[in-house]
Amino acid sequence: MKTGFVGLGNVGAKLAGSLLRNGHDLMVLDLDQNKVANFVERGAKAAKSPLDLAVNCDLVITCLPSPEACSRVMEAEDGILAGLAPGKIWAEMSTTDADEIRRIAALVEEKGASAIECPVSGGCHRAATGNISIFAGGSREAFDQMMPVLTTLGRRVLHTGPIGSASILKVMTNYLATANLLTVCEAMTTMKAAGIDLATTYEAIAISSGTSFVAETEGQVILNGSRDISFTMDLVKKDIGLFQILAEKYSVPLEISPLMVDIFNDGIERYGPRELSPNIIRRLEDATGLSILADGFPAQMEDDEPEEAGYEVVPKRC
Repeated sequence: MKTGFVGLGNVGAKLAGSLLRNGHDLMVLDLDQNKVANFVERGAKAAKSPLDLAVNCDLVITCLPSPEACSRVMEAEDGILAGLAPGKIWAEMSTTDADEIRRIAALVEEKGASAIECPVSGGCHRAATGNISIFAGGSREAFDQMMPVLTTLGRRVLHTGPIGSASILKVMTNYLATANLLTVCEAMTTMKAAGIDLATTYEAIAISSGTSFVAETEGQVILNGSRDISFTMDLVKKDIGLFQILAEKYSVPLEISPLMVDIFNDGIERYGPRELSPNIIRRLEDATGLSILADGFPAQMEDDEPEEAGYEVVPKRC
């Protein structure tokens, strides 16, 4: 299967790298020609345009920063849709809007091609090793066709149901991760103010009922001071905004979500949209004059688990 990959950003480059590392026939496309050149040096082919990529590949994967960016790449005159045909598959791996993914999927199916959404969760460090988790929404037939690629890209693969279901679940998990990040920031700052050693604070969180994936990963780069998880405040705002829109659509009167949106709007106003998302803790550092740093923590997270073949996660039923 010839695979085309559009979008070599923080996550996309690592996902495409897993395909290349595992011997997949890969064609790539990105606005940044330096990123494309890096992949070509490692054995990938460069596409001239989205249309060129779609014509020459059996599977086309998009991993772009926003629903708008994906729609432009799909629907442009020389876009992906123009090159799709029966037997081809389009897979969207971005965090996107469920209604938009359904709209684009319908256009893909009009071409006789299959559509599947495959957002990932687990951090860039796990995307780099092929150990990230993947939600896959679409027909079971498309899922089964895509499975050999999905199990190369990630370790745990969950078929979530029809198109749109994976996007809904992904924005939910990003909402929860953001809530975790904000509470970790508040907890660490309060412990520092109370005179508790921050390395001890980290271990207390890690071995307790207060721990979380975010506490154990982002908590470390916060204490290091790099705050680098290759994710920015504007992307957080997009994701939690999508979750808020979803709640409003179904008349769920959320209380915490609007506050989180306000906090990140303030963070963006203070520090800029491309500021690293864990630096939301700077709002508390600025307000208190405290420095939330400790020795011995890494500047970036690395996945210390060996790369393993992926597998399907099957929901438990009574």
